[in-house]
Amino acid sequence: MTGDIEVRDDPERSRYEATLDGEVAGWVEYIRSSRRVVFTHTFVDPDFRGLGIAGALAGRAIGDAEEDGTRTVVPRCPYIASWMDDHPRYAHLRRGTAGAPRPASDTATPLTPKA
Repeated sequence: MTGDIEVRDDPERSRYEATLDGEVAGWVEYIRSSRRVVFTHTFVDPDFRGLGIAGALAGRAIGDAEEDGTRTVVPRCPYIASWMDDHPRYAHLRRGTAGAPRPASDTATPLTPKA
């Protein structure tokens, strides 16, 4: 494998795909609306791991969100969340956390002890 990593958005499949030497090496899945893009999963084929595929995917996907300027990023995928942590210049795009929505116990009003 000697070629360059190419990343393209495939909106029909709701994912960014990375190819190397003409083969699909990995992808980042997303859910896109008019106000945000939720990155849900990153996958790199085991034959292509360690070559910078995931980083190239994250860079392109987050870069596109920044360039678009109309969407916030919700990094539900742990890899995308970690990549954003390592690239703080994109912090202004971020909304939410890498996990599922907070459980109700985290959002409930605490009880006041009785006197």
